[in-house]
Amino acid sequence: EMSCSGLPHSENVQAQNLFTTGVMLQRWSLKGLSNDDYSVQNGILTTMGMRFPLCIDPQQQAASWIKSNFSDENLIVKTLDDIDFLKHLELAIRFGKPFLFENVLEAIDPILDHVLERAASPTNGSAFVSLGGKMIEWNNSFRLFLCTKLRNPTYTPEIAGKVSLINFCITRDCLTDQLLNIVVKHEKPELQQHYQVLVNEMALNGDLLRGLEDSLLYKLSSSTGDILENDNLILTLEKTKLNAVDIESKIESARGAQAQIQEARSAYQLVASRGSLLYFASSGLSSINSMYELSLGIFLKRFGHALDGAQQDACLERRIINLVEFCTKSVYDFVIMGIFEKHRLVYSFHLACMVLEESGKLERAALNLFLRGNCSVNSSTDKKPSSLYWLPETGWRDFIAMARSDEDFSKIKEALITFPNNFKRWFDLEAPEKCKPVEGDLSLMKTLCLVRVFRPDRCYNALQLLVEQIVGCAYARPQEIDVKRVFEQSTPLNPVVFILSPGTNPETDIQQLGVKLGVTTQTNFRSISLGQGQGPLALKMLQMGYSRGHWVLIQNCHLLTEWTKDLENMLETMKTPHTDFRLWLTTEATHSFPLGILQKSVKVVTEPPSSMKLNMRSLILKIDENVIQEKKHDIYSSLVFVFIYFHA
Repeated sequence: EMSCSGLPHSENVQAQNLFTTGVMLQRWSLKGLSNDDYSVQNGILTTMGMRFPLCIDPQQQAASWIKSNFSDENLIVKTLDDIDFLKHLELAIRFGKPFLFENVLEAIDPILDHVLERAASPTNGSAFVSLGGKMIEWNNSFRLFLCTKLRNPTYTPEIAGKVSLINFCITRDCLTDQLLNIVVKHEKPELQQHYQVLVNEMALNGDLLRGLEDSLLYKLSSSTGDILENDNLILTLEKTKLNAVDIESKIESARGAQAQIQEARSAYQLVASRGSLLYFASSGLSSINSMYELSLGIFLKRFGHALDGAQQDACLERRIINLVEFCTKSVYDFVIMGIFEKHRLVYSFHLACMVLEESGKLERAALNLFLRGNCSVNSSTDKKPSSLYWLPETGWRDFIAMARSDEDFSKIKEALITFPNNFKRWFDLEAPEKCKPVEGDLSLMKTLCLVRVFRPDRCYNALQLLVEQIVGCAYARPQEIDVKRVFEQSTPLNPVVFILSPGTNPETDIQQLGVKLGVTTQTNFRSISLGQGQGPLALKMLQMGYSRGHWVLIQNCHLLTEWTKDLENMLETMKTPHTDFRLWLTTEATHSFPLGILQKSVKVVTEPPSSMKLNMRSLILKIDENVIQEKKHDIYSSLVFVFIYFHA
């Protein structure tokens, strides 16, 4: 509108150009803030907003950046559950220190209301604010930051009006950039180190150049008399000019080298993009069940282990393919271990759709038709022909809606009406999803839509077939839980949470694994089942295991969900546990289980096998192959198999 009106204005105005400088952005980047526009805008709101920020930060990106960015200013970090947070907050307000509240929930202590509102009243030339019934002198340099791990919190209008709610949830582009740094550092550490040195040098030179400009402007503004007669000022100007030219040449040289390094780094872009896809496919599972919560920290550890385990290859293209395939399978196995059987195909299908979307082959319209069917509120005017008596009425309505929205389905409609017997033969097949009802190049997604309309009872099998053809057979088959593999993925800082199903108890499997590894109930294995009055005993057992390297099994955590908040606080304080320490927790799925424990844990779902085949596989996994090989008799292994078959 301004252009049409002939009003002068700047082109391509961006908020970051108005509030920040290149030097500031480079400094933020060094402290851990991503360079994308979304993250930069969040950084501006966090550091320059009129109201104190409350960051929605499920991946802990904001908290990490705030700690790094304000570490030189003696940042104080507390939670609202800390007993002494008021004392430290008072000192921060008096002396103008930055203060960070972590792990904020949906309710904020009303004692902070005056601080959040900046309700400082002037008295005798100074400003004072009320805190806990005391008047505290207000320092304008004081900064307050609040961060919550909740992914989708609900705050009251009163709280929302006192703070600036900032969404720090990580984006695909931002995570891709982070993963690219991780992949390049793993594959080409010298290249990543050179890149980091260049970034640091550019930030340092930018600071020097900005300092020279500010110094020059100050001297010009503070000089008196005729500038041309001020020899000292002229010499200073010449010296500043030479230094500025030298620094600018260094910056330009660094930019050229940075562009070359960035081009070399881009070869690993495919691996980073797949890693970002895997995280967002996995983190979305928490919308199905809150127990499926996955933190970015745990994901990055799993992704790093996958980079180590991928097959080496001298050819860069084959090495990248190996990295993509192994990272995908490794992360998939880790995630699938912690979700119920009924949700595993949902996750696999979601992952397959995201892979298709990444390659530009996803038919979004066909996917929506499969998921939603006929969403029209108006009844169809097309009556079902009598020759299609075998087709359900709901299937006919869905098919008519599909034919109206897609040309391929419209042609299939004509064929259906003209040759109904051909479709009837396909309809009567035992596995219609394995063949197409019409000749021609019909995509997998559209074939899936036809199965949904004609044979909804075969949708599950059709989904499995689609997943197998897109990402592989291993992503559509049931997975068995191996406690030994679970132990290998755990660390002293990451507890293992078993999500229980009726009729399951992992205690025996954990004890048997402990015996194999030299951890027994007589030495360093401790177990307790929670109930009334057992909470303090469990904490005491945990403290002892933390310092002495015991395995601690705490069962039935769902019976004392309030106590698990104390467990979460204790785990937050445990920074340097014994290397042999392991914490095993069992609980039923519950919405009240602490988010902090879920985010840092390795989750394992225990379910009884749903079929004879799965039952046999679970029994075979529990048998040590060395025991079978030690038996010299020819039919020993056959007898074992027959016994397993009989047992199943």
